[in-house]
Amino acid sequence: MLGLLLGRAAILKDRIIDTHMEPFGITAAQFKVLIIMEQFAVDTPAELCRNLSVDSGSMTRMLDRLEQKNLLIRQRSEADRRQVRLVLTEDGQGLVALLPQIGADAMNQLAGAITAQELQSLEHILKKILLAAGDPITIQRLGEQ
Repeated sequence: MLGLLLGRAAILKDRIIDTHMEPFGITAAQFKVLIIMEQFAVDTPAELCRNLSVDSGSMTRMLDRLEQKNLLIRQRSEADRRQVRLVLTEDGQGLVALLPQIGADAMNQLAGAITAQELQSLEHILKKILLAAGDPITIQRLGEQ
């Protein structure tokens, strides 16, 4: 039952983010790529794949769409021409500056049915589960606090 509930909550979260991002012309999946790039200084497709648990083919298509929207560009690394670096464009930088607040608004909508104390308990339990599983993003986030 836990897996079903977590999965359904993730689907609802993405739908809410989609709604909040619609005026900007991006999806929840694209939101995740951009916010991971910004908040964790991720600048390679391989790192994005690891952070978001997606395959390289899916990531290539996602980056193609973000590039078409003029939000990022791919640049060959000077040190190793085989490696691609992702760089936010001016439009991309402008959008990522808005993403934390947009994400917070979406999460407030998602959590609107529970009390502040319930939300705090839920966050504590989820952090505990993710830390026990060795989730790198949770570990990095908690290390910064």
